[in-house]
Amino acid sequence: MATKDRKPQPERTHTDEGLRSERDKSDREYDKAQTAIEEDADAAILQARGRVDEVLRSTRDKADSRLARQDLAPAQETVFRERAQEDAALRGERATADAELRGEREERKRALDTLLSLERAETDTRLMTERTRADEGLETRDQFMGMVSHDLRTLLGGIALQAALLKRESAEDEAGRRAVQAAEKIQRYTARMNRLIGDLVDVASIEEGRIRVAPALQDATVLVRESVEAFQPLAAAQGLSLDVEIRGNTLMAKFDHERILQVLANLLANAIKFTPAGGRISLRVEPVALDVRFSVADTGSGIPSHQLEAVFERFWQARGEDRRGLGLGLYISRGIVEAHGGRIWAESQPGQGSTFSFTLPGASASSV
Repeated sequence: MATKDRKPQPERTHTDEGLRSERDKSDREYDKAQTAIEEDADAAILQARGRVDEVLRSTRDKADSRLARQDLAPAQETVFRERAQEDAALRGERATADAELRGEREERKRALDTLLSLERAETDTRLMTERTRADEGLETRDQFMGMVSHDLRTLLGGIALQAALLKRESAEDEAGRRAVQAAEKIQRYTARMNRLIGDLVDVASIEEGRIRVAPALQDATVLVRESVEAFQPLAAAQGLSLDVEIRGNTLMAKFDHERILQVLANLLANAIKFTPAGGRISLRVEPVALDVRFSVADTGSGIPSHQLEAVFERFWQARGEDRRGLGLGLYISRGIVEAHGGRIWAESQPGQGSTFSFTLPGASASSV
């Protein structure tokens, strides 16, 4: 039996993507804020320098005007030389100040980057520690569920066996008939409990990416006919018609017989549960490109468009007051179909019924 390779949980992948997105956003916002601060500081420096230069020019113009009126040419030449020296010194001081400012900014940026890197490293370490603890907890949970499910199924098997013996040994009188009816109820209840245990184990396996499937190349039409035969009595008892439509003589696909039978059972059981008496249910199988598509259509009340994705979530139920299950069937069905490399979806319009479809790789696709 094959086991699908373990994959990261969707919640964990979503968390990682969210963390990366937030970090990138923070980096962009920090760079933007830092650039704005530096631009504001540069603008303030340039503005202050401009005011100083303006005052200096004004002062020099006044001095030049006085010298010109007094006709002191030699003094003007001396003043011009001194001014040139002062201007050169000022430019040198400004260049030094600018270099020191750039150096301080670079140093501050390196320090902040180092601090940010250390904080992120610490965050990642804590996150990995929490994940390790969570993984250990999940492993313990899986072991516990495995032991409990095994023991419960053993006990349920014993109960079912005793109920079968009670039916077989009951007398052919009124008391015996009542005993047979009670034994049949016990068998139904044990079957439901066994199915519930299996669903809970499957959910845990799907969450861990370890759903077990053993695909083999086989005829899908045989599986479809087997499903219809199994659910025909239940549909008839509910006043429903159940028919099958097979498009093609043989439809070879690679799948796990018991697992896909479980998917079809979930879809047919839901269709019967939510279709009123007098309604119609149809199971169709057909080739579509390289795949084989299965569809279960009903004439029930339908599903609102905003719930077509939600129906495949854990514990989802069409009506909150409906307690005829835990809402795990479609979630498990999706996990099984995806483990085969297929996909599953729902189409519906309120008041016009629903169609649940899924695809499996066909024979030609499996050989590619």
